[in-house]
Amino acid sequence: MSVEDLVVNFHTVDGTVYALNGVGFKVRKGEVLGLVGETGCGKTATSLAMLRLLPENAEVLSGRILFEGHDLLAERLDEVAKIRGRRISMIFQDPASSLNPVFKIGAQLIDVLKIYYPNDDEKKLTKIAQEKLAMTELPDAESIMSLYPHELSGGMQQRVIMAVALSSSPSLVIADEPTTALDVTIQAQVLALLKRLKDALGLSVLLITHNLGLVRELCDRVAIMYAGSIVELADVQRIFQNPQHPYTRGLLSSVVTGRLRGQTLHYIAGMVPSLFKPPSGCRFNPRCPYVIPACRDKRPELVEVEPDHYVACYNIPTEPWWRT
Repeated sequence: MSVEDLVVNFHTVDGTVYALNGVGFKVRKGEVLGLVGETGCGKTATSLAMLRLLPENAEVLSGRILFEGHDLLAERLDEVAKIRGRRISMIFQDPASSLNPVFKIGAQLIDVLKIYYPNDDEKKLTKIAQEKLAMTELPDAESIMSLYPHELSGGMQQRVIMAVALSSSPSLVIADEPTTALDVTIQAQVLALLKRLKDALGLSVLLITHNLGLVRELCDRVAIMYAGSIVELADVQRIFQNPQHPYTRGLLSSVVTGRLRGQTLHYIAGMVPSLFKPPSGCRFNPRCPYVIPACRDKRPELVEVEPDHYVACYNIPTEPWWRT
């Protein structure tokens, strides 16, 4: 999957929201790419654009979304529908809202499987559904098929959603904050499962999150997003050991660890800008301690500052990064 120069606005009764401002990145075969940023920075809007699921008030002004030789923005919707769900699946952040409360788990999963296996009878589909549930390490898949969503814990519901997402044997899975609604212990289990499934099935994964600990544990590369733009893109080790963009440094400095006991907490000064009237140039410039006049004039492009490490900044800090 390759996203190139994606620009998306939303038209509302209060005015135009300039949501995505030239977003670009690639998800490589077999990797986990983390898309990281604060709430409201455009992570979910990006994923919905990738699947052509943006609401009616959205306007795509430019960009390409390339997947296995197809530009999904240029294809007819009926052609995109043949890819969406089949070759690209999505795991949403709230499993309870993704499952219909009035139907049993088995019925919901079989309904999905009928799309991908139209020639199989109910008995064969039931067996496939049980296999998909077992793949997510749910105990006694046959019994779970007869339960309603409310009879499952949050972690079990999320595993069912993962089974639905994997039912078509996709090559790319978009996981939109898949552990937000879960407690810490269950989060760790779900993430470990996602990692095992990725390795076993050869999946590519786009992991959308604001949890840096999760990113460090699971991701191969990281794209840092701020107010609708990608500001830094590198492998996970470089992001944590040698961040270059001032926003990335500020984000990592704000993480509380036991080693900082007794020290002053760091934070990023100012507020996230309103996307109704975003700043000109680099959208981080009102909060950036390294701002120069060029930052206010034109949006910086992602530039390769070292092999496979890209930064969108006119004035990259020169002092060494203090935390490893």
